[in-house]
Amino acid sequence: MSESEDYVYDETTGEWRAASATPTPAEPAGTVRDSVGNVLADGDSVILIKDLKVKGTSQTLRRGSVIRSIRLTDDPEEIDCRHETIKGLVLRAEFVKKR
Repeated sequence: MSESEDYVYDETTGEWRAASATPTPAEPAGTVRDSVGNVLADGDSVILIKDLKVKGTSQTLRRGSVIRSIRLTDDPEEIDCRHETIKGLVLRAEFVKKR
């Protein structure tokens, strides 16, 4: 006796397809993820996971520093943020973790 397979009706094409063949929804383009894979959004707070030297200044942002109210950019690898001492700071998402 053969096993029965589940089918799903595809409304766009009007056809029945095997449930195993239906595509899973893809992640939207431009989704920004932190170093551990959490999705970041505008207004989130993040923590630095590494000491970072800031180009153009003699300052170093220390590991564990909290950055509040981030803004996402067009580049999914970068976030725009503000620190008490540095304005117009852009960080790579690979160096932060969502708080």
